[in-house]
Amino acid sequence: MNETQNISMDIYSAKVPKLYLDGPYIAAELVIATVSTTGNFLVCLAVKLNKRLQTVTNYFLVSLAVADFFVGALAIPCAILTNLGVPYHNLYLCILMLSVLIMLTHTSIFSLLAVAVERYIAILLPLHYQRIMRPCNARLIILVTWVLAFLTGSIPLMGWHKTPPQSSHCFFDCFIDLTYMVYFNFFGCVLVLLVVMFIIYGHIFATVRRQMRRITTLQTAGEVPASRAASVRREVRKATSLFLLLFLFTVCWVPMHVVNCFLLLCPRCTVPVPIMLMAIILSHANSAFNPLLYAYRMKSYRQTIKSVFRSCRATVKPGE
Repeated sequence: MNETQNISMDIYSAKVPKLYLDGPYIAAELVIATVSTTGNFLVCLAVKLNKRLQTVTNYFLVSLAVADFFVGALAIPCAILTNLGVPYHNLYLCILMLSVLIMLTHTSIFSLLAVAVERYIAILLPLHYQRIMRPCNARLIILVTWVLAFLTGSIPLMGWHKTPPQSSHCFFDCFIDLTYMVYFNFFGCVLVLLVVMFIIYGHIFATVRRQMRRITTLQTAGEVPASRAASVRREVRKATSLFLLLFLFTVCWVPMHVVNCFLLLCPRCTVPVPIMLMAIILSHANSAFNPLLYAYRMKSYRQTIKSVFRSCRATVKPGE
């Protein structure tokens, strides 16, 4: 076992009471899993039931919601099991479980990139929007995002992983190579795409700001109808809501990647177990936060979900 593996094992075998570490961690993960599966299921249901929500933008958001749903239904249970070192003595099943969350993370960020590009075309190239962003093209893009996520997230299964330690306990840092997590996953995929998306949204907001100034000037002269200004404001509000999704993803996931960078670049250093678990919980919580953001920012989504609950209550008779 090499030095990095020894350090990784030290992280998980730190002299901290298991009741303090595993109990609160598992409880938090179960709460996140419940909120994530329920909230993201409601997102998909709302889009299915309300035809007004069946837009190209929302197709990409449904793809993101499906990924977040599987984080709660599949990835978090895998994370809980691997936190306990399960499964034992099964290298490929262990790596498969550890790769699931990586695949879903890549699906999320690719979906966010698709949303950013779609908003860029809608706001900056409106005359070409209907031709480029047809529903069939949107479905093809979604398929590509999932295939890319599967390929990039399954690289550890193809051999880029550590030699299993003698204990054969399924711990993340003992099986997943940190060079893959830092250089390929973070620097090569996540960080590059985050920078690209922040540039896209920066360009969108800068362009819209100039447009609003021009429209305000022309409105004063009576050359532009008020409906034009209202339309631009709606687009700005929509872009702002989608930018908040990106910002939330960044806040939730960067701490986990920073911890990985710290462990790789400072092999003699250790990260306290509570900090490691908090970073993991925060990254998973992103999947639970997204549907809450939809409910807060999107009126049509809120109205659809309320109508679903009213219909459910109406079908349940008193005393049943």
